[in-house]
Amino acid sequence: MKLFIADQTCSQAVQIIANELGLQPELVHFDVFGKSTSNGEDFAAINPLLYVPALTLDADGKDILTETIIVASYLADQHPETGLTPKAGTLERAKFDQLLTFIATEIAQKHIPLMRKLMTEEGQLWTRNKLVSAYKVLDDRLATQEFVAGDAFTVADAYVWATMWHKRSGTEIEHLGNLMAWKARMDARPSVVKALKDEADVVNQHKAQLAA
Repeated sequence: MKLFIADQTCSQAVQIIANELGLQPELVHFDVFGKSTSNGEDFAAINPLLYVPALTLDADGKDILTETIIVASYLADQHPETGLTPKAGTLERAKFDQLLTFIATEIAQKHIPLMRKLMTEEGQLWTRNKLVSAYKVLDDRLATQEFVAGDAFTVADAYVWATMWHKRSGTEIEHLGNLMAWKARMDARPSVVKALKDEADVVNQHKAQLAA
């Protein structure tokens, strides 16, 4: 397997899940500004929309998965004994997928126009308020459970952690104590620590290639 990632993006969620499962996909860094990859491949041929994550499942690169929710859930589903996702076809899974979609639409995607400074002042205020409301939903959940989806770590935790871009988007959520305590626990989780190190290594290697 080959996992295309970018620096400080939601591809970290897939890295975390791969680490939880003991998988070791080859990591390839995609420079979102220069459009180059650390292994020289044309990323546009992998995902014409030019965003990560993208996972190639076979040696010839014909089987490709994109979208954070899909890639992370697919990997987890291959190892149902881990409980990283509920069983497919169940009501529990439907509610879990509902939660992942909420994270994608109300959190991950809301940060992007703020970070890219694409909005009017009024639009920024509205979007930040929406983000705080969404994070408050998670904070309320974490008041009575250790993880985002319940009492065990799941794909949802990896996804939320990988899209906590509040400082980059100027969204104030530090008052949400349950969420902040959860983030501190996640920061110390071995799969998260490894994801950050592995990402830094491949990013730095790519930068060195470009500078040579």
